[in-house]
This record gives sequence, structure tokens and C-alpha cells, in this order.
Amino acid sequence: MAQTILPFTPCEPRGAEFLASLPEVLQKACENTPFLAAYVERLPIDTLGVPDFYQKPPRSLANAEYKNLIYPIRDGLFVHIYPEKSGAREHYIPIEPTSVFDIDHLMPQVEESLIQYAEEIGQLENKEEKTQLLLKLVNEVCVTKAEMLKMSANGNGKSNGKAKINKIVVTRPELEAVRYRVLRDKVGLGVLQPLLLDPYIEDISCSGVGHIFIEHKVFKSLESTVTFADHDDVDNFVVWLGEWIKSPVTVRNPLVDAVLPDGSRINIVYGREISKRGSNFTIRKFSGTPTSVLELVEFGSLDYTIAAYLSLMLEAGMNCFVVGATASGKTTLLNAITTFIRPDAKIITIEDTPEVQVPHANWLQESTRSSGGGNNKGSDVGMFELLRAALRQRPEMIIVGEIRSVEAVVAFQAMQTGHGVMSTFHAASVEKLIQRLTGDPINIPKTYIDNLNLAIIQSAVRLADGKSARRVMSVNEIIGYDPVTESFSYLEAFRWNPTTDKFEFPGYMNSYLLEQIIAQKRGIPPHRRKEVYDEVKRRAKILEKLHKEKGVTDFHELFSILAEARRQKLL
Repeated sequence: MAQTILPFTPCEPRGAEFLASLPEVLQKACENTPFLAAYVERLPIDTLGVPDFYQKPPRSLANAEYKNLIYPIRDGLFVHIYPEKSGAREHYIPIEPTSVFDIDHLMPQVEESLIQYAEEIGQLENKEEKTQLLLKLVNEVCVTKAEMLKMSANGNGKSNGKAKINKIVVTRPELEAVRYRVLRDKVGLGVLQPLLLDPYIEDISCSGVGHIFIEHKVFKSLESTVTFADHDDVDNFVVWLGEWIKSPVTVRNPLVDAVLPDGSRINIVYGREISKRGSNFTIRKFSGTPTSVLELVEFGSLDYTIAAYLSLMLEAGMNCFVVGATASGKTTLLNAITTFIRPDAKIITIEDTPEVQVPHANWLQESTRSSGGGNNKGSDVGMFELLRAALRQRPEMIIVGEIRSVEAVVAFQAMQTGHGVMSTFHAASVEKLIQRLTGDPINIPKTYIDNLNLAIIQSAVRLADGKSARRVMSVNEIIGYDPVTESFSYLEAFRWNPTTDKFEFPGYMNSYLLEQIIAQKRGIPPHRRKEVYDEVKRRAKILEKLHKEKGVTDFHELFSILAEARRQKLL
């Protein structure tokens, strides 16, 4: 199975005097968490330096030349971003109770003692009940020296009516580590659990033998200390992983796509027959709270004017595709701009794996179902079927996680019948988008394409200073198709300037959608339709004020503020 290998040789404990000399914030964290203190005092401080401590790692640290910091994650754990001298990926070290206190020699005894409770443990499906039972059992099979003396006075050594148990004598720190390890491996996802508890991780990737790599929201690509020594270790782990998520992986069924309990997507490939590097897996983390559009502005993905423009479009029910390559931030942007949809709208989301989180009260979340073949083949429910069913439910907006194939036909039928449709789509440009939509296997008639109003091109880019980022490359208005010349016309309303890293507005005073559709929907007469640009400016200023002066960044808070503004007729 997997093991954790630190990128340094732990030093001898430095003691209380050293801990008292630490910066106040780190010192306080160590006082409240003994295993963190034990970890910090064993660091090679002479060559490393004292790590900085942050409650939340700021994005400005992404550009720091030397990264040496600790921050907390959920369930009382911590993470150490440890510098790499070679200049390659920094190390990602989960700080757990087991990081310092070696209990590998104790775990076989603990496992053996718990075997007689296996049936009782296995019957519990509820996570909380299972946790409580395991903690109770660990306390029964493990004992500190002080507790051992008390038990010796009682004399029987019996436990819960079971056979006589030889108590495992441990120190207090070892007991805490055993409790943690049992819960991590029996209730959680083993060595992956700390990675799943870190809200800053986007992707977890195991490419076979060696280290697990992660994509971090702040520090990008990192090498974790979790590693597999050989192919057998990886094979055993992915088999266990498949059983844990109730999607067994076998030689006959070597590919598994599933969803973890927290909503994260996992893909497993088993064996060297189909993967030259052997078994591997990838986890796309589920974000607890979606990134808001104001956070995306903060990251530079778009600006206030684009956000204001999109607010007018989505409020009016325009059909919109977010288009780009894999890992370009399509779903993040799609989710962020859902706050601009009218708060009283009925929304249906349709996805293979639930990712989109809509803040609206009247929201139906639907996902595809695969029976895995066999006799239940007829019970498969795909995107096509869900989209057809959605049309009968009278939604104002249908959001499709990703359109790949013939379900696009139903999506365009929905547009034609007055339903708003939003989706992500794999393509690099408007031209490639149209080529894919009108070609096999989708085959949307060319004359239908202008039912799609907006195509937002999103991409991962490298900035002039060499840093990686995600940017809205352009916002395009689809105008129509000319059957005579067999050409499509579209207008680039916004575009990103890579030299300045700013956004230009070539559609200013020239936007087809703003002047011909939005102005009309807002009751602006034809001779005054240019006034719609004033509304774009006004909304941009409102969003900027909310962000810079009020400090609003939270996804749900922004939606609530915009909903209240609409109720008061301010938008």
C-alpha cells in the first residue's frame, strides 16, 4: 500500500525552549496541537528556516521564490509546503498525528484485536456511528501505562463480552495517532484523506509507481509525500479504492469512473495491460463553495465590465457556452456566472458527475446513470434522456455540465422553444466550436447555430512574466449564418490582450446582443438603444464597489446581494 516519505531526515526534538522561540501564530498553533509541535521541532530549521504560518495561504505566495509555510486544513490537520532546492516542484507534506509518532509496529496488533469486531463494524453504514464504534474499540484494545495500572487492579481484562484481549500498551501521543490512523483508514480514504480535506487542492493524480502529484489553487503543481514503492502497492491500493467507493475494479473491468461521497470525481485505470505505467488514478476535487465571479475578477480571469455584460445577458435568458480545453476553468466560470441568473428562475442542471452548484432555491440537480452493463442495461439514463425530460419540466434555464455528442440536438431544440441553455464545450475557438457542432457526431443544422447567443472562450495561459493563469480569451456574440456564402458571422464583444493582461471591449457601441435584444427587453426605445452601454458601466461600478469597498467575494453572499438588489429594482 501507499507510504509517506518525508523529504528531510527528522532531527531530534528541540524541546520547549525552541517552541517558545517560534513566531506567535505558529507557537499558538503548536500549543493547541501537540502533533504539530512535534513535527515542527523535528524540522531541519538550520537549513530550512522557520516555516511561516498562515490561516489561509494568500495567492501572492504563488510568486514567492522560496516557499516554506504551514497552513491548517479540515479535521484539525495541517499542511507544510516544503521548498525543493532543485527548483522543481515544491513538496506537499500532510501533517498528521502519524507524521512524527511511528505506530507501524503497533498497527498489526491493533488490527488483530479489532478482527473479532469485524462483523459489528461492517454492519454500520452511517459514518458517525462507525466512527464512534471504532473510537470505543480502540480505547478498549489500547491502554496507556497509567490506565494499565488501574485495569490491573480490576483484574479481568475482559472487553464487551468478547474473548480476553491482551491490551496494547502505548504512550498518550501513540494512542492519539492510533485513533487517527484507524479512523483515517476505516472511515476515510486512507492516505488520500488529508488531500481530500484540503480545500486548496483541485486535482490529485497518481501516475503509477512513485509520488502522488497534486494541483493546488495557489501553488499549482506539487509533489506530495505520499508514494507507492512498486506496482503491487498501486494495484492493491486501487483495488481497495474501488471496493471502498463500491465500484470494484478488475482485470475484466479495468476502467472505473465514479463519484466520492464528497462529490469529487475519480477515474481509476487498473493493470499494465492497458496502461504501460501500470494502475493509476485521478481525483478531480469537488469544491465545497464555488468560486464567485468577483474572485475570478480578483484572479484576473475577467474584469468587472465583462461580469456586468454577462449579468445583463444571463438575466435576459441568453444561451451561453463556455468553451475551452481541459483544465482551462470552464466549469469554474460557468458556475460563477450562475449568480447572474434571475433569483426566481427554475433551473435544472444535468451532468455526468455533479459539479455545478446553483445558489437558486428552485433548482433541480440531475445526473446520468450507468448500470455497468449486464441484465440492467436498459436502465441506463444518459444526457439525451435527461435533457428530453427537462423540457417537460418548464425550466427557465437548463445547465448542462458538458455537451459532447447528440445531446446537443436536444439542447438546441430547448433553445428554439424558449428555454435558456448554458453548458461547457471542448473547443479552442469559435470556429472550432461551430465545426464540432455542425460536424459528426453532433450534426446541428447550420441554420440553428444562431440560437446560441454567446460563446465565452476560456483558456489556461502563460503570462508575460512566465506565470500560469486562466483567462477569458474572448466573449463572442453569435449573429447568424449566411446560406449563400455558407459562412457564420459573430462579433467579438470582449478580448484579452496578452501584452497588457487587460481586457478590451471592441463591442462597445457595436454590440448586436446589447442593442438588438437586451435594450429591447429592458424597454429602451430604438432611438435610445445606446443607453444600454450606460447600464453595463453602472453594473461594472456596482460590482467593483461590492468587491473593493464592501469586501464581498463569497459566492452565496454575492447572489444574496444581487437578488436583494433586483427585488428593490436596483438592477
